Amino acid sequence: MAEATHGLGGLKYDPAKRTRAPEWNVFAALVLIVLIFEILNRMQGGSFLFNMRDNVDGLFNQQRLDIMILQVAIVGIIALGVTQVIIIGGIDLSSGSVVGATAMVVMSFAQTATVNGNPNPKAIFGDWAMDLPVIVPIAIGLACGLFAGLVNGLLVAYTKIPPFIATLGMMVSARGAARWWSNGQPVSFPTETFGTLSNGDLLGTLTFGLLHWPGQNPAVVFVVLAILFHVIMSYTLYGKRSYAIGSNEAAARMSGINVDRHKVLVYAIAGVLAAVAAVLLTSKNLTAQAGMGVMYELDAIAMAVIGGISLAGGRGSILGTVLGAMIFSVIISGFTSIKLDAYYQEMVKGAIIVGAVVLDQWRQRKRARG
Repeated sequence: MAEATHGLGGLKYDPAKRTRAPEWNVFAALVLIVLIFEILNRMQGGSFLFNMRDNVDGLFNQQRLDIMILQVAIVGIIALGVTQVIIIGGIDLSSGSVVGATAMVVMSFAQTATVNGNPNPKAIFGDWAMDLPVIVPIAIGLACGLFAGLVNGLLVAYTKIPPFIATLGMMVSARGAARWWSNGQPVSFPTETFGTLSNGDLLGTLTFGLLHWPGQNPAVVFVVLAILFHVIMSYTLYGKRSYAIGSNEAAARMSGINVDRHKVLVYAIAGVLAAVAAVLLTSKNLTAQAGMGVMYELDAIAMAVIGGISLAGGRGSILGTVLGAMIFSVIISGFTSIKLDAYYQEMVKGAIIVGAVVLDQWRQRKRARG
């Protein structure tokens, strides 16, 4: 008796051809890496995740978990914007430099007038720019990021130069602007309110202290933004258009999508997210330096690639980038836990990134063959 194929156009459902979401593969890789570092730490008489000290309560190594989350949160915010740029088939090499330039500008408008009863020795402007409401430096910082993103988007969309070149030019220009802003000198001494943006305990306040963690705010912002953009990319017209452009730009134009305008929007959002990272970074460090954000753009791209984003565009997800950020953080913390020298860490990180790209290319070839 022949199998019924009614309603399937004559095709049969083959369970063997069912594929699982690529995020599951990334999650499996995360679990495997954690297990590897746990085994390596056990061989050295310690533990990667678990508390081994009798004088400290708790099952997990809370200090290590806190550090892992903090070190990935700020760059992770940048990675959320970079992910959207890569999905539309672009690239953004300027985000780290935008962080540096924005940090200098933000701190200049977040300064307090007096330090220990004396005039602020690092003051950039006069009294009119001192002790301003905290919303002022935040708004100025977001405007800086928006401007950089709009320039990137306009160059890519309307001059048709490759995104690599457009954002490379912004990377160099923004870094130069960061050094020019205060002649290379750091800008310090923010108001107390500005310092609490990153160093406060918002989650502990909202949960009545049940999840108390001083300095957790960057991680909270990262999680909130990740959820927001996951919903946007998965369920809104903006997300559908982004994937359509990255998959086939010519087809997207034929379907009526204003591709150029959408590209400008995506790059603008990436610039704003880089500015959010800059605000949190300056608040966390209580100072701004022209060298802030160096290599952040490459770390953000690495998080996206490790998380399964295709550099060819059209594939990937915010969830994958979040998992990639977690893998990135586990690798850094794991290498530190086994006391691997820093230059070895960079070499291994580079190998992992190349491996992730090679895997992506293999997946694309396999998909093309059907």
